[in-house]
Amino acid sequence: MLATVKTAPYRLVSAAFGLFERPMLALQKMTGAQRIAWVFLLPNLVIFSLFTFLPIALNGIYATTGSDRILLSERPFVGLDNFASLLACQNYLQPNSCERDIFWRAVHNTGYFVVVQVGLMVLFSLLTALILNRNIPLRGFFRGVFFYPVLLSPVVVALIWKWILQRFGVLNAGLEGLGMPTVNWLVEADWAFFWIVFVSIWAHMGFYTLILLAGLQAIPGDVYEAAEMDGASRWRVFSRITMPLLVPTMVVVIVLSLIRAVQAFDEIFVLTGGGPGSATLLLLQYIYETGFAFRPQLFGVAAAASMLMAAVLLVLTLIQLRAARSQAEG
Repeated sequence: MLATVKTAPYRLVSAAFGLFERPMLALQKMTGAQRIAWVFLLPNLVIFSLFTFLPIALNGIYATTGSDRILLSERPFVGLDNFASLLACQNYLQPNSCERDIFWRAVHNTGYFVVVQVGLMVLFSLLTALILNRNIPLRGFFRGVFFYPVLLSPVVVALIWKWILQRFGVLNAGLEGLGMPTVNWLVEADWAFFWIVFVSIWAHMGFYTLILLAGLQAIPGDVYEAAEMDGASRWRVFSRITMPLLVPTMVVVIVLSLIRAVQAFDEIFVLTGGGPGSATLLLLQYIYETGFAFRPQLFGVAAAASMLMAAVLLVLTLIQLRAARSQAEG
């Protein structure tokens, strides 16, 4: 009786799948054994095309048309005028000399943010991975602590830090309690930029630490044993063994962090809104505001800016793929 109860669900499942056996066999005879896989891939390909390839094609059409109308039938063809407008500049190092000065301000801010944030991100991630790779007390607990912010929503992260950094927030309350002067952290340009870098590092460092930690653990232990027998110092072991063997992983981390930094939006938009003024305005926020928030809505300019940004991301992605291939071959 017990055996019958245990096998009953399996019999039901087998019978249910048996209903599809004859239709699938007939379909396989029609298409051939080698083409039947495309039948299963077709639904995914349709969905992927609908939500990926079609938007890309529409974005290209909008980038080459003008006006603030959203219907394509009401948008005149302007060719590359939107790109020319974005790239029209007397001096690319001085945004005020450009036709789209806010765009170039966003480009400069994004470039500065990427250099500072990625540099510090990789440095702190490497230091953290080196520490967590050692046999320290509560090592598993600290690994979880450093990775936990990655699990939080970017909006939640920004709201937490905004609550801490606002004019009457937790940080200023602590400073006031110690008799120290308070600071408008999100109103002063230099401080606002410092905090968007800090918050983005805090939120995402655990992910890159985990990758580097995996790279460190992949290094054979006998290499370190041989270096210890030879009496090599810790710095010599790090510079001559750890770093050279960690280079492929470091390249992947750098490229991934570059791609994420170029696309930074959520935390910064919620935390500072691009302010004060345009001090923390990055490229993705400029595209969003130009196309959707401001009036008139310049869909063509926003689409052209997004295509320029996509070109940069494509280059970074190709570098990542090449680095991953080199790591696999190595």
